[in-house]
Amino acid sequence: MKIAVVTDSTAYLTPQEAAENQITVVPIPLVIDGQSYQEGVDITTEEFYDKLAHSKSFPSTSQPSIGLLMETYQKLADEGYDAVISIHLTKAISGLLNTITQIAQDMQDAIKIIPFDSHLTVKMMGYLALEAAQLAQAGDDLDDILKKLREYQDTFNNVFVVDDLQNLVRGGRLSNASAFIGSILKIKPLLTMHTQNYAIEAFEKVRSMKKAKARCEQIFDEDVAKLDYPVRAMVLHANCPEEGQKWLDKLQADHPDIRFELSYFGPVIGVHLGQGALALAWMQDTAKKPLD
Repeated sequence: MKIAVVTDSTAYLTPQEAAENQITVVPIPLVIDGQSYQEGVDITTEEFYDKLAHSKSFPSTSQPSIGLLMETYQKLADEGYDAVISIHLTKAISGLLNTITQIAQDMQDAIKIIPFDSHLTVKMMGYLALEAAQLAQAGDDLDDILKKLREYQDTFNNVFVVDDLQNLVRGGRLSNASAFIGSILKIKPLLTMHTQNYAIEAFEKVRSMKKAKARCEQIFDEDVAKLDYPVRAMVLHANCPEEGQKWLDKLQADHPDIRFELSYFGPVIGVHLGQGALALAWMQDTAKKPLD
């Protein structure tokens, strides 16, 4: 069986990563001041944050058109693929997977489409797509790939720091906003998607960014100490690369045996987090210990 991998632009894979691993990336649309853009196609991350800082109205995001999705899957069928693992951002913040589930039924005679909820987004989801592609190219069968991806998912953890909750609250993407709204301007909320329903939830209030990052490091240290597999980690930033790199350098010095990388929150996720957000994410290092 020839298996393709599709993901969306919030995986923030580089063009080289997508091309080398034969991953198809579907752009997600966003609208700023009435102008529509395709993430990763006609707006860069830098341009987005500049527009966000000067936008007159709150930006919005939507789903790729059904026509574009169907064309994407049909093209893969025409190229000889028998099945597609379509890995997308968590259902808790987008209805995209529900749309793909319907398309899978409509196109079942042309190609087998498996909608896969990453339970995540950003480069964390990107690593799920990369792993799926590498397993497919290695000749693993469909059921085995899906089993390994679910095992890989279980190793992911993350914690976010945002300057305030205004974008998340206005965008309706914070599941427990009412518990934190009253202190929006006074705290640095800690958030995570490592929750029972994989929604973004605030779980702690910290009084400064310095203390917030220290608390993230403590959570990371405590979790890693309990694991029986090697991890890799990443720092993600929302238009604050210098702050992200500075934090990464500290973490790398504290954990010389762990591979760290710097990634980012692109336009679609940046709409909800706003500028200045930082995150620390970690998962099994499959280069050191491949999935069973």
